[in-house]
Amino acid sequence: MGTSWSGIPSPGHLVAEMLGAMAYGELSAFGRLSSDSRYAPTLHDRAVLAKIAVGAYGNFAMVTARLNGLGIDPDEAMLPFQRSFDHFHERTRPGDWFESIMKAYVIDTVSSDFYRAVAAYLDAGTQEFVEKITASDQATEVLRVLLRRALSEDPRLSSRLALWGRRLVGEALTQAQRVAMEHPLLGPMLRGEGDARETATALTAELAGRHSQRMTGLGLTA
Repeated sequence: MGTSWSGIPSPGHLVAEMLGAMAYGELSAFGRLSSDSRYAPTLHDRAVLAKIAVGAYGNFAMVTARLNGLGIDPDEAMLPFQRSFDHFHERTRPGDWFESIMKAYVIDTVSSDFYRAVAAYLDAGTQEFVEKITASDQATEVLRVLLRRALSEDPRLSSRLALWGRRLVGEALTQAQRVAMEHPLLGPMLRGEGDARETATALTAELAGRHSQRMTGLGLTA
């Protein structure tokens, strides 16, 4: 069992907080995707989502292994994020298969953008590790293909999924801003650049811009 990370200097605190958030995010993604696979219209689609869920658990295992390697207790690192992450997912329960896929896509891409933005202020080894986790499989592309197929087969889904996507990204950006505010080391304020609120606002604006580009690529309005 790793030791508490409360005594680690500031850079170590930042790494511990970011990895704790990533670990719990991947663990909750595994549970969510496994559960949402029940909405799948075919056994093939169910298997696809199950495979993505397994990938999320693999990411969780890699992050917890790195925490252990740093002498950090993974449970202790994840615990500060459990309540807010769980509340976010309670507020954004999908109603069907299509909403489930859209949620998985939005959360996967926005969270990856968030962790890469934070990792840019860390050491090269941590940056490389975060890049490996956020690009460790083809989950994002698989989800994009599923969404494009659904929209192609039923164009009437466009307006509903566009609306759902706007709600999801609004909630996701609020969540990212909340995390940055409640855990101020998880943002560029590490260098003392401006106050936490201004930094969090700038970060969410950047995430929103990238999300908008992805929605446009799907033919949806962000």
